[in-house]
Amino acid sequence: MEVIGSNIKYLRKQKGLTQDELAKNIGVNRAMIGSYEENRATPKLSVLKDLAYFFNISIDDIAKLKLWETPELSRDKDVKGGNLRILSTTVNEKNNELITTVPIQASAGYTVGYSDPDYIGELPHFSLPLIELSQERSYRVFQIKGDSMEPIKSGSYIICQYLLNWEEISDGKTYIVISKDDGIVYKRLFNKINESNEIILSSDNKEYQDYSLKTEDIHEIWSALGFISFNLPEVDNNLSVNKLHDMILEMKEEISKLKK
Repeated sequence: MEVIGSNIKYLRKQKGLTQDELAKNIGVNRAMIGSYEENRATPKLSVLKDLAYFFNISIDDIAKLKLWETPELSRDKDVKGGNLRILSTTVNEKNNELITTVPIQASAGYTVGYSDPDYIGELPHFSLPLIELSQERSYRVFQIKGDSMEPIKSGSYIICQYLLNWEEISDGKTYIVISKDDGIVYKRLFNKINESNEIILSSDNKEYQDYSLKTEDIHEIWSALGFISFNLPEVDNNLSVNKLHDMILEMKEEISKLKK
């Protein structure tokens, strides 16, 4: 019974679904999903059949295996996001998922160990009691390096939500991308998956050129929600209201000269 509940929760989180969304897909109410995952009730055979069909897995696997230890059995293999399906997470004593932090010094190791539960368990992790973060989603914090996305400074921590499918990429939004060649990068993405099976990565600092990545080279994509920085902004005393006024007057004079 305990294995079934843990498997349902694991499979649901793999697909990035809330309890309510899963309930609607298999025709039960949200409270029943909660009771299954908390091991307060065991799904009937008819519900197990619906769950197995929905997650494309056998009833025996749901009932007997610890799927979080054998993720290859539950991986969705469609081509749009197939490499993004496996997610290793860390939980507390109440089985609530914690937020893992990937500092700059762990970036190289994460590119290799991103799907290894033991490696993920060794990284710093914490809970963040913010109302903007749902307990039904998976989050991770990545520390970034470099000036390609200024004004967000090097060393800032990007708070992210796990992205399960490349089709969810919104053009112009920022994401953390983990790939085998580039490692961990923070960029604005543009979705070209339906045209050329790739995504375009763009920097806010225009000294850096845009480039593309093939989807088969991507390990994970995380949607950026916010950031934490210890680089507090400083007041630019040189950019006063009076100086702005003078600059506008100078621009007007230049425009007048050009018109003449």
